[in-house]
Amino acid sequence: MTEPVFNPFEDRLSRNIRNDLSAGLAIAVETGNGDALAETMAKYRQQPLSRCYLTYLEDRSSRYETALKAINAGIIDPIQRSVILWNLGLFFEVHEVLEHAWHTAEGNMKQTLQALIRSAGVYIKREYGFHDSARRIAAKAIPVLEENRAILEDYFKPEKLISALAAPDMSPPKLL
Repeated sequence: MTEPVFNPFEDRLSRNIRNDLSAGLAIAVETGNGDALAETMAKYRQQPLSRCYLTYLEDRSSRYETALKAINAGIIDPIQRSVILWNLGLFFEVHEVLEHAWHTAEGNMKQTLQALIRSAGVYIKREYGFHDSARRIAAKAIPVLEENRAILEDYFKPEKLISALAAPDMSPPKLL
């Protein structure tokens, strides 16, 4: 029997773990309280899991701790929060955190948040080999990012992100 591979697009347990952890992180980011996230982590750690799932849990635990330390230092702006998550390679979590803000945003800010959500989606899709889907998502995000450069320039240089999205084989840039 082959060892399972962590893949939330093809494996239900992978998807459940990813979704549960990212939802817990989103709550911790919003409230400053990591209890729900800790309970979720503990729930999965108590199960007899294959190595791929345990590796994912430990990796996320470490990166989440780093992210929460930075975010809990008083950062309330959703784009600032997402930049911290982005730079830690937590693209699904960027999607989760920005989606909460997107629901109440309006106008250009709503469009910008959606484009950033899509940008994160590009790297989620690329990670699992869905390159055609990633290209389609990038094609929707790029014009909105270009149109809303002024909003993004308060957080990072949008050209780096736009260039990376346009190049299918380029790694995700650090947003500084």
